[in-house]
Amino acid sequence: MPAFLVLILLEKWWGIRKGNDTIRTMDMVSSLTSGITNTIKDVLGLSVAVLSYNWMVTHWAIFHIESSIWLYIIAFLALDLTGYLVHRIDHEFNFFWNAHIIHHSSEDFNLACALRQSISTFVRLFTIFLLPAALLGVPTQIIAVVAPLHLFAQFWYHTQHIDRMGWLEKIIVTPSHHRVHHAINPEYLDKNYGQIFIFWDKWFGTFQEELPNVKPVYGITRPVRTWNPIKINFMHLWLLIKDAWHAQSWSDKLKIWFMPTGWRPADVAEKFPVFKIDDPYHFEKYETRAGSFFTIWVWAQLGILLLLISYLFGNIATIGSPGIFYYGLFIYIYVYAFTEQMDGNPKAWLWELLKLVTAGWLMWNTSGWFGIKKLHPSLPYLIGFYFIISQLLSIYFRKDKNRVPVTAA
Repeated sequence: MPAFLVLILLEKWWGIRKGNDTIRTMDMVSSLTSGITNTIKDVLGLSVAVLSYNWMVTHWAIFHIESSIWLYIIAFLALDLTGYLVHRIDHEFNFFWNAHIIHHSSEDFNLACALRQSISTFVRLFTIFLLPAALLGVPTQIIAVVAPLHLFAQFWYHTQHIDRMGWLEKIIVTPSHHRVHHAINPEYLDKNYGQIFIFWDKWFGTFQEELPNVKPVYGITRPVRTWNPIKINFMHLWLLIKDAWHAQSWSDKLKIWFMPTGWRPADVAEKFPVFKIDDPYHFEKYETRAGSFFTIWVWAQLGILLLLISYLFGNIATIGSPGIFYYGLFIYIYVYAFTEQMDGNPKAWLWELLKLVTAGWLMWNTSGWFGIKKLHPSLPYLIGFYFIISQLLSIYFRKDKNRVPVTAA
């Protein structure tokens, strides 16, 4: 996380220097908090695979390739094909779009938006797409090594500062290809699902190059209008639940989940309309006013959040279970309260109060703050002081006229 933050800040510095700053502070912080919630979920293991790769390779392997560079190449290609297929399914079916909406929710395109990853998926269904690797006997340990490398290799191309890359455009996913993927222009919608290699899209008919006369417009056609990543993660699912409830036809109640993304029953769409961007070239990005004091406070909140997470990851074995899950829940409450303030929600102070009460309970029951006093006896008092100040400032910002949500072109 510190490495990603440094790279994101470097991109912002570069954009300012070149007169093309593609990073708005509130949007960037929203992306970072999304990455934080996703990391917490993954570290705590809050998801299960219906079918594990280890089971497949143990029971279904036809060959067993001896350890060589080919094992890593096969694993990488298998992961990339799986990534393409899952990515395409996420885009093309209503139910699965909920797991991916967070990644496209930013109306900017930069390195920070790469960190917008889902926390809404608790059951993983698509391990079966790794079947080719399993049949070839690629060991689980190889997949475990290659998978995070494959994931991290998808970070760099979320930028507007790199133009076309010559012959590489024919082989790998480049920033140009991925700008198309994140765009809501009619010419670009639902194209370029590839994660590392672009030839999957060319083979399966989903490729679209970036057109010189069509500048990408980023976001989603039903804009989320919030900085709160937890809300974003579940808002499409909540819409599907409400639509299924209101639909008159039982067939509509069932098929809504598996229809193309965005489909709604006609009677529900007429009675409960949802705003949708019809003209991507004339809409206003979501923005909230932020005075200099509040902006400083946002950076302070983010810094303290990163320190608290660093302590969790550095002491996860010592904290143990169930403490790590209490800690994770607190981080989610922290992010929710924090980003509600960024949205200018007048009730954000209530979420901050929940954060204060939860923190107080944890401090009372975990030796100050999960044993942090072993580092220095004063640290529990400093942490407690921060929580009180945070609560008071949330009440102050509630009355701050700068906190009124606005839009910016």
